Amino acid sequence: MKFRSREFSNILIIKPGAIGDLVQLTPVVRALKEKYPSARISLMVGSEATAGLFRNNPHVAETIVFERKGRHRSFRSLIGLWRSVRAKHYDLVVNFQRSNLKTWFLASAALPCRVLVYHKASSETVHAVVNYLDTLAPLGIEASDLDLELTPGPDDRAFAESVLGTRVNQQPPVVALNPGASHHVNRWPPERFAALADGLQQELSARVLIIGGGGDVPLAEEIVSRCAAKPLMLAGKIDLLQLAAILERCDVLVSGDTGPLHLATAVGTRVVALFGAADPARTGPVGSGHIVLQPATVSCVPCRSRTCSNARHLECMEAISVADVFGAVIKVLEQR
Repeated sequence: MKFRSREFSNILIIKPGAIGDLVQLTPVVRALKEKYPSARISLMVGSEATAGLFRNNPHVAETIVFERKGRHRSFRSLIGLWRSVRAKHYDLVVNFQRSNLKTWFLASAALPCRVLVYHKASSETVHAVVNYLDTLAPLGIEASDLDLELTPGPDDRAFAESVLGTRVNQQPPVVALNPGASHHVNRWPPERFAALADGLQQELSARVLIIGGGGDVPLAEEIVSRCAAKPLMLAGKIDLLQLAAILERCDVLVSGDTGPLHLATAVGTRVVALFGAADPARTGPVGSGHIVLQPATVSCVPCRSRTCSNARHLECMEAISVADVFGAVIKVLEQR
């Protein structure tokens, strides 16, 4: 059933997910705003940190933080959030977290209203961005613009300039390395990141940055300790929009399948993406000019699992050599 004749004016999108999930949701937000330009769009996210991603998004009027395992863990606090949602009088709810009972409880606060529910494609491999947009099909929205959207603010860009300085043409390249990932199966070995950093600095005079969240600090420090020439260590030291502004000024990011990969594509930075268990057809970088490295010789790739059952543990990531990644970085840099 399509709701073409109705104009929605107050929309709630529910997605208390990870960084990459939310960045990949930005085409949905844009498509809804294009369909209903006068609508007020609110976005329910899972943390203050991810709420910051939408601080400068022109399509999002408000972010609502639902900390399922934090401040909204108790029934009393959950009821308080429910009442807050109830008071907003939404006329359309799009729930991208259908497997979570608490998000359904919060969505019920908007009833009676139209409710659309995201269903993950199972019969075929569909990129997450396309799959998210398919949720809007009942509204007659058939969006073809898959570009991710993220806008650092003036303060974020000023911070990035203070770190990297003003860049002009023909300067040595700036390469960011993101060694961490939410799931261990998506991580390339730290000793290889260190060897890559040394090669980039020695052969290209590149400025190398190590990025990541607070949980990635020990991994990043290990990589820095292994390097002959020490990269700039930024892991755990900056927020998400500052990171986006830093990535905006980089020539290339090397990363596994994790949030910063999508931050980079959203600000127009090309990526060398290292994929093993994950399927790039589902969560790979959006846009042109990126290079995905995934070994074709490992029979279980992609397994889409969060644990490795291969007799050779993480053979897929081990099969990606430093020379492979260095060569891919060169190819991306040649397109500058």
